[in-house]
Amino acid sequence: MTHEFDFDAVLASFDRLLQGALLTVELSAAAIVLGLAVGVLGAFAKTSGGVTVRALVSAYVEIIRNTPFLVQLYLIFFGLPALGVKLGANEAALLAMTVNLGAYATEILRAGVEAIPKTQIEAGTALGLSPLQIFRYVILVPALETVYPALTSQFTLIMLASSVVGTISANELSSMASLIDSETFRSFETYLVVTPIYIALAFMFRGVFLLVSRAIFRRRRRLQGVFGFGGAR
Repeated sequence: MTHEFDFDAVLASFDRLLQGALLTVELSAAAIVLGLAVGVLGAFAKTSGGVTVRALVSAYVEIIRNTPFLVQLYLIFFGLPALGVKLGANEAALLAMTVNLGAYATEILRAGVEAIPKTQIEAGTALGLSPLQIFRYVILVPALETVYPALTSQFTLIMLASSVVGTISANELSSMASLIDSETFRSFETYLVVTPIYIALAFMFRGVFLLVSRAIFRRRRRLQGVFGFGGAR
């Protein structure tokens, strides 16, 4: 028995796939920004905080890293209303993605922070840099540069993980594909069309990450020439 391909019904709903892809991009971009913020705070809490703070952050990281994203999503979407916190599907999806990415970003950034030699911090102080300048240029930016490839890989993974948020009725790309599949009964054709869209989104995100790295780290190298200290080795 051979399968007869018919993409007409799927392509007739291509605009819905594009709408789903747009929501995927919006959720992923917001989760990346918020998750990175959580990661920065978590990394510095683990490296500079007190015993209690480090223990709380470590517990958060271990719980998230050792449970499926789908379980985390369900706990937020179905569990929070029991506590009186009601979120829409998109808001719950964004919160779940942020919480998940934040835990992984915390560990990745922690490794980058711990790779910064103490002598660099001392050199920044000797050069008369303010605490804010030391934080921004001597610790945070070099740490980001050290772990940037691992961090951006995690960013791409959270974008791909957004494919499961359709289970709580967030109309992202996979959810739209599932609706089209149920209407057309053309599963193979539907997901053949969706696959290159996800690949294109992944390459688009990587291109953005590359541009961001060039803008941030090229500026940092110019600052190295001014202040006279190097990055982590």
